[in-house]
Amino acid sequence: MAAHVYIADIAHYEGQEVTLRGWLANRRSSGKLHFLQLRDGTGSIQCVLFKGDFDEETFKRADHLNQESALSLTGVVKKDPRSPIGFELSAKAMEVVSEAAPDYPLGHKEHGVAFLMDNRHLWLRSSRQRVILGVRHTVVKAIRDFFDERGFTLVDAPMFTPAACEGTSTLFEVPYFDLGKAYLTQSGQLYGEAAAMAVGKAYVFGPTFRAEKSKTRRHLTEFWMVEPEVAFMDLAGDMELAEQLIGHVVRTVLAKHRQELVSVLERDVTKLENATPPFPRITYDEAIDRLKTARPDTPIKWGDDIGGDEETLLANMFDRPVIVHHFPAEMKAFYFKRDATGKYALGLDVLAPEGYGEIIGGGQREEDYDTLVQRIRDAKLPVEAFDWYLDLRRYGSVPHAGFGLGVERTVAYLCGIHHVRETIPFARTMERLKP
Repeated sequence: MAAHVYIADIAHYEGQEVTLRGWLANRRSSGKLHFLQLRDGTGSIQCVLFKGDFDEETFKRADHLNQESALSLTGVVKKDPRSPIGFELSAKAMEVVSEAAPDYPLGHKEHGVAFLMDNRHLWLRSSRQRVILGVRHTVVKAIRDFFDERGFTLVDAPMFTPAACEGTSTLFEVPYFDLGKAYLTQSGQLYGEAAAMAVGKAYVFGPTFRAEKSKTRRHLTEFWMVEPEVAFMDLAGDMELAEQLIGHVVRTVLAKHRQELVSVLERDVTKLENATPPFPRITYDEAIDRLKTARPDTPIKWGDDIGGDEETLLANMFDRPVIVHHFPAEMKAFYFKRDATGKYALGLDVLAPEGYGEIIGGGQREEDYDTLVQRIRDAKLPVEAFDWYLDLRRYGSVPHAGFGLGVERTVAYLCGIHHVRETIPFARTMERLKP
């Protein structure tokens, strides 16, 4: 029996007889030859069937197989300089594991986005989506490796929370037995802070939920976020950690996926090669001045949030991600520490170039008990819901800082994808809850 191998490893088997198992992506015929394009999830390869090597029934069937039929093909691996992977399979035997129905919805033609999203479970099989899924996998592993190698402890935060991090207007509310209301988490940050006081350096990594009624290309209602939190770290240390993380992730993805990014996604990787620390750092005040200089008619003024269009304009002034820090205090959530003047929050945003916007948001946390209580009241949040969080300030409070990095926006930036809906296997948006 020929050994079963994966297409990604085919170069190691030149001249050997192997078995490939996968799905029919395409086929064509040239009289005595059939050319079956087989994909197995790790790659795609052309399998050549010569009439003289098969019985008449099998050879005829090979010319009528429907797209996505599951096949097992055995043959000899041969070099082929015309092949994108440099090899092809000279098939000697074929087994049809299951023949696909003839009406495969995603044929070899153009489809609209809505149709593709309705058939996302099948769209994932395309070469483009396979590469994006692979990059996402690498991003997640690179993030974990980055923190694991630096002595961080992964702490899993709950998905159900009793209170909001930033107010309840963008939370999904759910009934929770006899305890009343609960909310799907919008951030694991508060729990990350508790963990940092236990282990020093912690990170939370999981899905988060935002009920924002937003239809922009940068927003999902369910997305994944990694949130490190470090005791005894200030804003300067936070900015350094953020840029080191992004630099590591970009290097890792380029090392593993450079060819696919260029050949399949048509990504200009030179735009990514510049993403090496240190990143430019500008204050919010400087950002507003730059925006007004670049676009004198802009309506933005001090105290306004820097929106998507402004983020794009600002980020494109640099050849790599840029860090904006020291925001007007009123712009940030109650837990942000303020500077000595009280006018600015010690926050940071990392903006990716090419219109991908904010991929990291964070800052230094308020460590003083009395100040934090007042901030919670000012935000009109129930103080009693934060009793456990306030305990962190009552028992051994220290300066600490952290941030959140959105996986989907990061993948979009790395892959050069216009909309984040392609960066997660099954996107959840305002208008989509299936498949």
